[in-house]
Amino acid sequence: MNFSTKEYFVRETYKSIRRNGFMSIASISTVAVSLMVLGIFLLMFLNTNNLAQHLEKQVQVGVYMQDDASQDELDAMKVKLEKMNGVVKVTPISKKEALERFKERLGDQQKILESLGGDNPFPNSFDVQVKSPDVIKEITNEITKMPKVETARFGQDVVEHLFHLIRVLRFSGIMIALFLGAATLFIIVNTIRLTVFARRKEVEIMKYVGATDWFIRWPFMLEGMTLGFLGAVVANILLNISYASLMNTIHATLAFLPLLPTQPLMTYLTIFLLLAGIGIGALGSYISLRKFLRV
Repeated sequence: MNFSTKEYFVRETYKSIRRNGFMSIASISTVAVSLMVLGIFLLMFLNTNNLAQHLEKQVQVGVYMQDDASQDELDAMKVKLEKMNGVVKVTPISKKEALERFKERLGDQQKILESLGGDNPFPNSFDVQVKSPDVIKEITNEITKMPKVETARFGQDVVEHLFHLIRVLRFSGIMIALFLGAATLFIIVNTIRLTVFARRKEVEIMKYVGATDWFIRWPFMLEGMTLGFLGAVVANILLNISYASLMNTIHATLAFLPLLPTQPLMTYLTIFLLLAGIGIGALGSYISLRKFLRV
C-alpha cells in the first residue's frame, strides 16, 4: 500500500464522516454509551474483586491457649506458628489485652464485668493471619493438635459462605463483562451497518469497476475505527470525571471502604476502552461490509 493510497483512504474516511454527519454522531454516541456502560461495570467488578481480596486477607485463625501455659511455652508457640507454611503474621494477645478489648466492645455496659470479681476469664491467645483462605482449615487442624492449645477457631461457616459469595461474584462478573462486550459489538455493528447501507450503491459500483474487497473495505474500517475512538474518548472523559467525584464522596463519608485509587486504575481503563473502541469499530465495519461485498 503506497502513500497515495493511504492518503486516499484517509481523505475518504474524513469525507464520509463529514458527509454523514448525523449518522456519525449517532455512531459516536452509541459507542460512547456502550463503552461507558462497559466501563462502569468493569470499575464495579474490579472494586468488588479488590474488596474480596481485602476480605480474604482479613481471615485469620484464633488460637486460644490453656491457662497453665507458661510464658516460655507461649514464646515457643509464637515461634512455631510463625514457621508454619501458609502463615503470614502471628499476633500474640495476652489475657490483659483480651480483657481490655472486651471492655471496649462493651462500651457503657462494662458494669457486667463486676460480677467477675476482678478475675480475668480470657486465655492467652494468638491471631494467626494466613496467606490464602484455601489453607485455613488445614492450618487450623494442625494447630489444634499442638501442645497447650485449648482450641483454634476461624469461623468456618461464615468464612465458607463468604468465599462462596466471592466465587459467585467473580464468575458472574466475567460472564456479565463478556455479555456487555458482545452487546456493545452488536449495537455498533448494526449502527455502522446503517451507514454502509446508505452507501451500498457506491460499494457496488466500486466492485463493478474492479476494486478489490480490501480497497473498498479500508475506508469503511478506518471510519469505524475513528468513530470507535471518538466514542471511547467521550466515554473515558465521563468515566474519569464520575469516578473521581465518587472517590471524593466515598473518602469523605466511607473512608474505610477499600476502593481502588484513581491512578493507575483510570489510566489502564482509558487505554483499554480506547483500544476496545478502535477494535470494535474496525470489527463492526468489517462485519457490516461482508454482505454488500457479495455482488
